[in-house]
Amino acid sequence: MGSARAAADELGLSPSALSRRVAALEEFIGRRLFTRQHQAMKLTDEGQAFYDAVSPKFDELAAAVEGQVEDSKVLRLHLGVLPLFGTQRLFPRLPELRKAHPRLHIDIDTSPHLLTRVGDTLDAAIILSKQPDPQFHAVRLDHNRVYAFTSTALVEEIGLNPDQAALSRQTFLIHNELPDSFTAWKLAIAMPGLEPAAIDHYDSGQLILEAAANGLGIGIMHDDHFHRSHDSRLAKLFEIEVESPYSYWFVCRPHALEVRSVRIFHEWLIKAGL
Repeated sequence: MGSARAAADELGLSPSALSRRVAALEEFIGRRLFTRQHQAMKLTDEGQAFYDAVSPKFDELAAAVEGQVEDSKVLRLHLGVLPLFGTQRLFPRLPELRKAHPRLHIDIDTSPHLLTRVGDTLDAAIILSKQPDPQFHAVRLDHNRVYAFTSTALVEEIGLNPDQAALSRQTFLIHNELPDSFTAWKLAIAMPGLEPAAIDHYDSGQLILEAAANGLGIGIMHDDHFHRSHDSRLAKLFEIEVESPYSYWFVCRPHALEVRSVRIFHEWLIKAGL
């Protein structure tokens, strides 16, 4: 049993347009393919038999068309990426992808609200999320810990052990995509009610790293970004382990995996283990 609305969304149609197309197909082949119950649809036995018969032919047709594409034709992928993931994790590995698939070219979009544009102006995106909406095909790329870090001088000034009075005088630097990370960190140091002097919000992880390195505040970000920065000006604040509520995810509409550029990138991303 499937949702007619979800099927229509996946195909980029309105529910009424999908219903008309199904009706036209049933009239053409002279068989009832679906039973309908409110907004749900289910294949009939004849519908299942029809699907089993034709679906392999669609795969063969797609493979045949791809095989006739000229070698010089560019494959284009419109990909949304958060800037710090791009600079630290994606771009250093992209030469491998280019070598394996020289016809694949990627348009990079780092604008906000990536998920809302997947399936519209974006073919796919790499996002930070607790759990993407189930309407998307999603692959989790990592598990992270939350770090608090700042300049080495400020770490020495604050000391080795959490002190609420000292921390309440500090400015914390929070990424817009990670609002609950600070809450998780405060719980881990047993100070859920900690109220700092100020919280500065950023939409750039790279700028949080730079601001923290210059002593402008305490950055709250993932351990992976801290380690990959290789910045000797930065130091971790307190030796505590905090599981992050967020992970990086690759997301696209399920039907987008039928597009060769999306499929190539998806398969490479999983194999590369970024």
